[in-house]
Amino acid sequence: MSRGEVGADGHWFERLADHMGETYLRYAFTKGTEQEVGFLVDALGLVPGDRVLDVGCGPGRHALSMARRGIRVHGIDISATFVDLANATAQREGLADFASFERADARTVNLPPVFDAAVCLCQGAFGLMDHLAHDIEILGGLAAALRPGGAFALSAFNAYYAVKYHTEASFDAATGVSTEQTVVRDAAGAALEAELRTGCFTPRELRLLCRQAGLTVDALHSVEPGAYGAQHPSPETPEFLVLGHRW
Repeated sequence: MSRGEVGADGHWFERLADHMGETYLRYAFTKGTEQEVGFLVDALGLVPGDRVLDVGCGPGRHALSMARRGIRVHGIDISATFVDLANATAQREGLADFASFERADARTVNLPPVFDAAVCLCQGAFGLMDHLAHDIEILGGLAAALRPGGAFALSAFNAYYAVKYHTEASFDAATGVSTEQTVVRDAAGAALEAELRTGCFTPRELRLLCRQAGLTVDALHSVEPGAYGAQHPSPETPEFLVLGHRW
């Protein structure tokens, strides 16, 4: 079985999520959530009452931030641990009417086209697969869940940046996959060695993939966690942010 498949033992990412639990939210890249959501709310034209789908929501940091703004968000993630954490936070903060979460595989989920917008951020699903076909499936499911004209935001690793700066990882030019050996820790500090494999993309690839899924790209920016903005694509930031809408 490849690392991108789900079998009797679950998806490979679930082992990491089970180990990290709430400590995921201690990593530095999660600290810019409010800035990211503020930019996305403006860029996507979101208003209170809108319905948003968060694909690969993790423990719900973006979804919950939107819910606090009166936006109704449904998050899906392959990790039951992260989904439980997100639902617990929604209950604790009295946001259950605005934020809901379920365990689902982003490649096969089948949701009705009722969402005003969809987001897939921080390699929550897109880019975590070894096979490009799986990323296409994720985009297809996202597009199918949008109402006609619905907006979307997608972040992806910048292939130019990976080649130029990511010296601690190995980059396979044939597949566009970056592989990094790392250690993740739980709340008690216990370490778990892990291999992270992430798909990296060029702006041209992202535009073509979106077009294949029935999505129109309106803008494509160079960004980094906690610093979303309208910056021309370049090799100097770790991520690209794609903004657009369903045909």
